[in-house]
Amino acid sequence: MELFSGSIDFLDDNNTDSNGTEDFLDLLGPCFTQENNDFNRIFLPTVYSFIFLLGIIGNGLVVLVMGYQKKSRTMTDKYRLHLSVADLLFVFTLPFWSVDAAIGWYFKEFLCKAVHVIYTVNLYSSVLILAFISLDRYLAIVHATNSQGSRKLLAERIVYAGVWLPAILLTVPDLVFASVSDIEGTFVCDRIYPVENRENWTVGFRFLHITVGLVLPGLIILTCYCVIISKLSHSKGHQKRKALKTTVILILAFFACWLPYYICLTIDTFGLLGLLKFDCYMDNMLHKWISITEALAFFHCCLNPILYAFLGAKFKTSAQNALTSVSRGSSLKILSKKRAGLSSVSTESESSSFHSS
Repeated sequence: MELFSGSIDFLDDNNTDSNGTEDFLDLLGPCFTQENNDFNRIFLPTVYSFIFLLGIIGNGLVVLVMGYQKKSRTMTDKYRLHLSVADLLFVFTLPFWSVDAAIGWYFKEFLCKAVHVIYTVNLYSSVLILAFISLDRYLAIVHATNSQGSRKLLAERIVYAGVWLPAILLTVPDLVFASVSDIEGTFVCDRIYPVENRENWTVGFRFLHITVGLVLPGLIILTCYCVIISKLSHSKGHQKRKALKTTVILILAFFACWLPYYICLTIDTFGLLGLLKFDCYMDNMLHKWISITEALAFFHCCLNPILYAFLGAKFKTSAQNALTSVSRGSSLKILSKKRAGLSSVSTESESSSFHSS
């Protein structure tokens, strides 16, 4: 999350003489304005709430369906389950960020670290799983005849070392630096780097974020799907054309969601390094666009169930079967309760009839 997106009402003319506020203003930068803070307070909770609802429904349905088809899960289904679990955990952090953006951080420090850790794990794991899905598709389509063993190894073993382990290791900065600061009565939850070399810490972790969050998985996704498109373009038939269309949609969705955010983040990082010079107007506009593009990038966790599951005919059938099973189970429970109630009433009436006679 971007630094200090929460409510900062204390930044007025009467408070700027305080040492704590001066330090905080220095951390935010000389161009920070209350206008940016007011924008974040309205925009971010609205978008986060919408993504939260869509993400819970979509990814929750995928997890439900995958749970019902344990025996018939393919290797691609296993990736989809990993992806939906990651996205589901990610959207669970959005209510906390919504409150933070609207009124500041009003939770304990433990929750501050926990929410940062969950956010980081699932942000990186989801994008790395997308890269693994593209590798799986590449092996299945381009090397269809002899890729079964490699695909199984990727899906059942390497996915943990290649996705979840790096994502967990990348939470170390959150465990070390994420904390709650009380600034003039307003609580802020964010990574607070050492003052003496704060800029170096910020730039270093920015480049790590850009590399692991976009560059490496983006190159894998782009390379694999470009080869897949080349392979499918020489094939004929309705199914091949449908697969080609789906592949193009997957690439466009990934880069449309994430590329604008990372472009803004990269420009801002170049500004921190002094490679680009901004006046205060440009600096404020850039930070506003970082907030907008980051929030819009989170829509990808809502699109994933549609792109990776709902486009498949098999998933639609499985979803219908799962929902039918759930509704039948609920109906049977209600029916059994009614029968139990009727039988008890019948027993009572019989008992009273016996005693009256």
